[in-house]
Amino acid sequence: MILKDYTSLLLLFLINSVWTRTVRQDYDDLDPDHWSHYTSECPQECFCPPSFPNALYCDNKGLKEIPPIPARIWYLYLQNNQIETLSEKPFVNATHLRWINLNKNKITNSGIENGVLSKLKRLLYLFLEDNELEEVPAPLPVGLEQLRLARNKISRIPEGVFSHLENLTMLDLHQNSLLDSALQSDTFQGLNNLMQLNIAKNSLKKMPSSIPANTLQLFLDNNSIEVIPENYFSAIPKVTFLRLNYNKLSDDGIPPNGFNVSSILDLQLSHNQLTKIPPINAHLEHLHLDHNKIKSVNGTQICPVSIALEEDYGYYGNIPRLRYLRLDGNEIQPPIPLDIMICFRLLQAVVI
Repeated sequence: MILKDYTSLLLLFLINSVWTRTVRQDYDDLDPDHWSHYTSECPQECFCPPSFPNALYCDNKGLKEIPPIPARIWYLYLQNNQIETLSEKPFVNATHLRWINLNKNKITNSGIENGVLSKLKRLLYLFLEDNELEEVPAPLPVGLEQLRLARNKISRIPEGVFSHLENLTMLDLHQNSLLDSALQSDTFQGLNNLMQLNIAKNSLKKMPSSIPANTLQLFLDNNSIEVIPENYFSAIPKVTFLRLNYNKLSDDGIPPNGFNVSSILDLQLSHNQLTKIPPINAHLEHLHLDHNKIKSVNGTQICPVSIALEEDYGYYGNIPRLRYLRLDGNEIQPPIPLDIMICFRLLQAVVI
């Protein structure tokens, strides 16, 4: 199951890479006689590369408005401008858009014309990072695969805004102004294929409820989370990468087997208030516990399997898979206890 999830995640990025590269190769072979046609359609504020005519580069031009987008464009780059509004007019002919980068502009929710985004039926990637949004824009294109809204001022997520985004695999909301009250039990309803959810650098005090069941990567760094609810991860049985760095987790806030979850391969708990290592699963491969308040480490106590049984079965048994352990910034004095090495035989690096 874990291998299958890894393969799915890798395949997702490979497909995106190959798809973009294939489109570029197709247009590299175009007859130069056609280049003048593409150039004549190109907005004068932008750049239209002859070798990649379905891309339009309007980034870093000081634009305050979006120019008319030619019908052939799939990839639209508008980042690093002064754009404040999104209206329907520039996109009238742009019915084939797959990718829009609007990062680092001055777009507000009031500046987005109602329905302008949802009319982009073929849009797969929408980047709106570093703008002035105060809530997740709605409605959104139903075919979206990636939505990046980091570093805005988002404090509100409209009801049902994600309910029809069944193809969305990545949702990035980090470094906004989200409180616990903004994340209701049905906020993420409909995101049946979500693989990565990033809510780091917000103002959460609780673990968000109703995370989509297929989530593989959950990033919650730099919040104020104090407690992991009992059996929290049973609702997201595929979670593989979990980041909770820079929170307020203490020993009392973690249930006895809170992180003893077979799906988790990478667990990051740096910069919290732990005084001891919480129980972990034998499948865990990377554990970050630096900059807590841990004073000592007992390998026999934290070993997820019996050391005696491990010695009996050797490399053919269910030995712990931990390969990387970070413990620096605590109160632990070297050397590394011998029982740590006896338990975790696959360890390749220990930082202490």
